[in-house]
Amino acid sequence: MPSSRLEKLSLGLQNLLINKQLISINQQLGELTIEVDSASVLEVMETLRDDLEFSFEMLIDLCGVDYLTYGAESISETNRPKRRFAVVYHLLSIKHNHRLRVKVFSDDDALPVLSSIINIWPAANWFEREAFDLYGIIFTDHPDLRRILTDYGFIGNPFRKDFPLSGNVEMRYDSDQKRVIYQPVSIEPREIVPRIIREDSYGDGKLDSNNKGS
Repeated sequence: MPSSRLEKLSLGLQNLLINKQLISINQQLGELTIEVDSASVLEVMETLRDDLEFSFEMLIDLCGVDYLTYGAESISETNRPKRRFAVVYHLLSIKHNHRLRVKVFSDDDALPVLSSIINIWPAANWFEREAFDLYGIIFTDHPDLRRILTDYGFIGNPFRKDFPLSGNVEMRYDSDQKRVIYQPVSIEPREIVPRIIREDSYGDGKLDSNNKGS
């Protein structure tokens, strides 16, 4: 989207959401991202859909984000997000050919909760179930909030940054019980560091006799 169109959209959003908990608005790489307060998410989303100037009638995607280790080494503490879990919504206006990213942080890191937007965009149904399954984010008033990708007996949320690589449990078929059972993980946790061995002359433009072209 040309910068002039983005600037016009940005200004319109600031005017529209001035009293609806607009926390920030950011234009980068030809895309516009706004952050809104979690308490106002339903009001803001309904406004973005119904206001004729914007008409974001389609929800393209919804995903969870875990900022636990975000920018741990490269970003100062003052610039890092103060809260851990967020949900990012990608909206599309077919009428105006506008795209918008909306970010909403949960207020509680221990039990992340946000309002479901199913009644605004029914397509959010499986997206919210995925965020619940992978990040443990709870969407209030969702009619069928249950896991969608992991198994029914799965423990934990695999996209959280502190989820162990080997998982918490493993399953196997027990011939005595004649069924699949869950048991503690038998794999010992370890950190694998790649080891790269190169000759001293690597990268100096020289080729050994085995690597010369024909």
